[in-house]
Amino acid sequence: MILKCIAVDDEPLALDIITDYISQVPFLKLQKTFKDGISVIEFLASNNVDLIFLDIEMGGISGTQLLKTLQKKPKVIMTTAYRNYAVDAFDLDVTDYLLKPFSFERFLKAVEKVYTLQKGEQKNTESNGGDKDYFFVKSNYKMVKVNFDDILYIEGLSEYIIIKTKTANIITLQSFKNIEKTLPESSFVRIHKSYLVSLSKIDCIDGQNVIIAKKELPIGSKYKDNFFNIISSTGRNKT
Repeated sequence: MILKCIAVDDEPLALDIITDYISQVPFLKLQKTFKDGISVIEFLASNNVDLIFLDIEMGGISGTQLLKTLQKKPKVIMTTAYRNYAVDAFDLDVTDYLLKPFSFERFLKAVEKVYTLQKGEQKNTESNGGDKDYFFVKSNYKMVKVNFDDILYIEGLSEYIIIKTKTANIITLQSFKNIEKTLPESSFVRIHKSYLVSLSKIDCIDGQNVIIAKKELPIGSKYKDNFFNIISSTGRNKT
């Protein structure tokens, strides 16, 4: 995995040092360097980067002011000669804070932290199907396409699961663990050792049961607290 990065500093020597350090790290690719924050805003309006090396004290717009203008923030490593900015930097959710002058070893520790975070996020996205809104399962010797939005709930039966959709019951040899990795966490929740439901398809909650398409599904005691916490956070109310 290669991280695309930019460096922002109004001191030419500081930019030269960061550029040299970046060239020594195989997973970093420098896209461009900047001496002011306004140019960065213009660049990011039409370009995507994974990481910004950002000075705080600059002429014109400061590094912290720049971050506050960004709608979608890449990972950020702050670079500054002033220790007192550390709290402000971390309030803006930066990944690391390098106090000038910093060694290559300290620089490498910071970028390895970013690499680890980015790799974990990428793996999580891939395990959740990325931007796909469907997946395939083997059923009756065929590969059947299942759209996330068609799923009402999933029932576990020993080594098999039944995917209950709007129009069919799809039986496949698969574990609950594997199917949970396939489904987007924001849309599906486990309510019982044998049931996993689509949040958007819940008609109501009656006591300790979830009602979906007139089917009563029990809420297991092990999953109850997590389920009701999710329901509460999405604006649904227990009845």
